[in-house]
Amino acid sequence: MSDASEGSQRLTRWRHIAITAYGPTLLVSIGQGAIFPLVALSARALGASVATAAFIVALIGIGQLVGDLPAGALAARIGEKRALIGACVLDAVALVGAFLAQSLVVLGAAMLLTGLAGAVFGLARQAYLTEAIPIRMRARALSTLGGTFRIGLFVGPFIAAAIVSRWSIGGAYVFAAIMNLAAALLTAFLPDVTGNRHAVQALAGRRRRAVISVLAEHRRVLLTMGIGVLVIMAARATRQSIVPLWAESVGVDAATTSVIFGISAGVDMLLFYPGGAIMDRFGRVYVAAPSMVVLGLGFILLPLTSGATSVGLVAALMGLGNGISSGIVLTLGADASPPQDRAQFLAGWRLCSDLGNTAGPLLISAVSAVATLAAAAVTMGLITWAGSAWLIKWVPVYAPVRHRPLHKREAQEP
Repeated sequence: MSDASEGSQRLTRWRHIAITAYGPTLLVSIGQGAIFPLVALSARALGASVATAAFIVALIGIGQLVGDLPAGALAARIGEKRALIGACVLDAVALVGAFLAQSLVVLGAAMLLTGLAGAVFGLARQAYLTEAIPIRMRARALSTLGGTFRIGLFVGPFIAAAIVSRWSIGGAYVFAAIMNLAAALLTAFLPDVTGNRHAVQALAGRRRRAVISVLAEHRRVLLTMGIGVLVIMAARATRQSIVPLWAESVGVDAATTSVIFGISAGVDMLLFYPGGAIMDRFGRVYVAAPSMVVLGLGFILLPLTSGATSVGLVAALMGLGNGISSGIVLTLGADASPPQDRAQFLAGWRLCSDLGNTAGPLLISAVSAVATLAAAAVTMGLITWAGSAWLIKWVPVYAPVRHRPLHKREAQEP
């Protein structure tokens, strides 16, 4: 079968499965958006100190980190579709456990389990969509996936507010569990686009490779592009924590800070498709590098703000930088992943991104402890700009052939 014919078939298939492909992500992210702001409050209601409540929240991220590599092995063994369904069911069980929790130990275990489920779901959906869509529209499709996730996280808290005001915090956990079960049901209608590939490999006698073996083979991309992805995710995570901290330090009240975040999130959500279109048409680097420059500029400018208006403008600028890069980490991972061992490779890729997600706020905490919050913001801005330069160097190397510089193509063509 020619490449053009295969691409046409994949595009037709993609249009056919678009709703069932994006729907589960939207449902799961709405559930996540509903519970994320409430986990710390649940812990406090069970008698946790502020520090303990923060640790309970952090267990979600810890679960994702711990689950990244096993998620790759699981998806490679049972297939991406089954992994998606299993992750949704596991998350629903964890959320019911959080609803029933009468102790901090049970609540913490539920959040750890939620993180593990999130690791499996995130990896499986990325591997599935990478297989299902044609390369020429890969960035738009994965940017739309990132935008769908953002929309869910934006809508979820409003639904949770209505539920909590009418019932209780526990009602939000039940709602999120229902969203996960609905996502599992919707996923069941997805065609198993990766099943044929797994079957062919089995018939050919190709043994399933271990995650560590695949990561060792592709260590160069993980040590180059992986570092760039780590910086991207560190900048994104830091943005979420440093803006409210700075707003508080200059006297902006909590309600106004929430409005600022809402405006920034709105800008963020509006730009996911244009970013994907630019990546598909001109190349990944034309989004990866500028988005980091804009985010870095936001960090540098933040210490110069002194009130709600100026903080809001900088937050909106950072939302612009983050929104235009929606799906960039997914797209770069899809470009670099080997088709025969995609799930195993993406396990290491997601580990890089989750390490960045954890490292960013920790860096802010460490710098703030020995200097000031302003110094922490400037430090993160400089790191983000350095990350932009790193991405300019390495993104074209692993981009699809038509987006590589000519000398890179010549080096890799026989």
